[in-house]
Amino acid sequence: MTALFSAELLRLRTTRSVWLLLVAGQVLIVVGVSGVMLDRDDIGSPSVQQTAVAHIGLISLLSLVLGIMAVAGEYRHRTITDTYLAVPRRGRIVAAKLAVHAAAGLVFGVVTASTALAASAVWLAVRGFSLDLGSADLWLTVAGGVAWIAAFAAIGVGVGALVTNQIAAIAAALAWLALVEGLVAPLVGDAGRWLPFALGSALDRLPTAVDGPPQWQAGLALIGYAAAFVLAGVATTLRRDIT
Repeated sequence: MTALFSAELLRLRTTRSVWLLLVAGQVLIVVGVSGVMLDRDDIGSPSVQQTAVAHIGLISLLSLVLGIMAVAGEYRHRTITDTYLAVPRRGRIVAAKLAVHAAAGLVFGVVTASTALAASAVWLAVRGFSLDLGSADLWLTVAGGVAWIAAFAAIGVGVGALVTNQIAAIAAALAWLALVEGLVAPLVGDAGRWLPFALGSALDRLPTAVDGPPQWQAGLALIGYAAAFVLAGVATTLRRDIT
């Protein structure tokens, strides 16, 4: 397994799209924080600062793409055959990808959180305020956002193993999160709180998630989604003919 982890880390570090996603995420965070700071007059209040920093979790969409590319990307570039020939136990390959990309999601989250905090602090300083680093709610939002990003990276690995067409997998996942949840949630009532993006919003403590489950429950539910997608992906991978 050590060799598998090393190979996945090498692939991750040397893939240009990974770095592009990371940079794009930081740009989006700065834009999101700036939008809040420019729109509100009461930026010194803890709730506004929390709202600005809560943009961290939205980068989970990029970590989801990162996770999908971990498996589906190999099918797209036709390297999956060599990978499975080198390590015939396909379940181990998916497990290694899961561990490495979930860790990468954590790194994405920490970097993104640092950017969000720094951008918020700069805007507040310009307006004559300071970031309330003593606020427990602020740090709960930071922790939840980082966890959301890592969880969606893990879910992405499962989706990529389940739907091996990279473009189709990314399109379907983003369409579900951006469009379907918005349409389905109002129709299913309270059950809509347990859909993936709604759970992420609750974990990140976004203001739009006021009716969501408690943060710890949202985190456990997202772990459950990740486990379900990965297990389904492994089950189909073991039976799939890649020739």
